[in-house]
Amino acid sequence: MGIRFFVGHGASGSAASMTPHVEGLRRRGIEAEAIDLPLKKAEAAVIAMRAIVPDRAGPDGIRIAVGGQSYGGRVASLAAAEPDTDYAALVLFSYPLHPPGSPERTADRIAHWPAIRCPVLLLSGEADPFARIELLRAAMPLLRDAELVTYPRLGHTLKPVLEDALDRTARFLEAAAG
Repeated sequence: MGIRFFVGHGASGSAASMTPHVEGLRRRGIEAEAIDLPLKKAEAAVIAMRAIVPDRAGPDGIRIAVGGQSYGGRVASLAAAEPDTDYAALVLFSYPLHPPGSPERTADRIAHWPAIRCPVLLLSGEADPFARIELLRAAMPLLRDAELVTYPRLGHTLKPVLEDALDRTARFLEAAAG
């Protein structure tokens, strides 16, 4: 049994901007593919993502995992919360818990979390203006099976720690593959 990981980009990126993630995961033995998402409301982009990404393992037994950087992670998390998806895992790189300066909008960004049925790995900078770390930690119990990895002094990027983040992601995905 194996796993295939589809990863979405942030709001200022494209599938090409996820190349370091994809290539890094492939070097670690994970079948990974970046997908292009339309840049509109995350809820609307779920339809486009689901048109590209299989909802469940195929006849070959390869399980499907989804994730993304910031906006791409939000879209993937919304797709994982859909009742008819059966993803093996969800990886959220720098999840946008709230817009910068608007922590009061956190509840809107996590309302769907209790519906996510697969294991979740969140990787976040502790100085991310899109995710006050105390709010992110407080939201974790909404997820059934989740791990949070944080990086001190990092903002809304994991580039300085990408190798570590990808090592953790590969181990997480391998465990999810069964």
